[in-house]
Amino acid sequence: MNLFKFILNNIPRPILIKVSYWVRPLISIYLKGNNYTDPIDGKSFRKFLPYGYEKQRLNVLSPSTLSLERHRLLWLYLKNETDFFTTQKKVLHIAPEQCFLKIFKKQKNLDYITADLYSPIVDIKADICDLPFNDNSFDVILCNHVLEHIEDDHKAMSELYRVLKSGGLGIFQIPQDLNREKTYEDFSITSPEEKAKHFGQYDHVRIYGKDYFDRLRNVGFKVQEINYSKELTEEQITKYCLTKGEILPVCFK
Repeated sequence: MNLFKFILNNIPRPILIKVSYWVRPLISIYLKGNNYTDPIDGKSFRKFLPYGYEKQRLNVLSPSTLSLERHRLLWLYLKNETDFFTTQKKVLHIAPEQCFLKIFKKQKNLDYITADLYSPIVDIKADICDLPFNDNSFDVILCNHVLEHIEDDHKAMSELYRVLKSGGLGIFQIPQDLNREKTYEDFSITSPEEKAKHFGQYDHVRIYGKDYFDRLRNVGFKVQEINYSKELTEEQITKYCLTKGEILPVCFK
């Protein structure tokens, strides 16, 4: 097992988050170069870092923001296709990613609230299945790579729908196997080792298939399945270290 894989699988995530604030400036200096660029902060590097709990993906973790492929794709979509950065919005960000947190907090147009049950960097400790917010509270909700950790994902999705304003926007990325028609879940699988074997990560409870979008629709969302990498050039995909074919679940109420 290589070092990055060992760290991901053996050090609790809250500790990793805290430690990363100290380590990443040093890594950024060491890997500075011109081959690849993180569009979130505009910094360039000779290579990105590997990442993955089971199978390591090479050249995907930005040394500066710690963004992954999915984060950079979401950033480009929000920047290029929405008014997220230009109009007044009340935003709820569940389990906020470090690559976005400081930037979104500094946005004067955003009333930005973060929430999670375990993250050490959020504003509000909250259970996604029982959110402490009124109905129709938020213009935008971001909740990425969370639902695959939640056994009652229908309840979680219903809560996200409840607190989103009518006409509001939600983006709920998940790890997804588009070769599967149906989501695979088995709650009798409880050990971290078996979860990793079946679901790809020690703390996941399912692998979503193509039916993920219909799960969102079943709680009331109008869902657009956006393959945003198709809107980008080959040069951009290579430069930003993106994954072709990832579908953004862009949801409306």
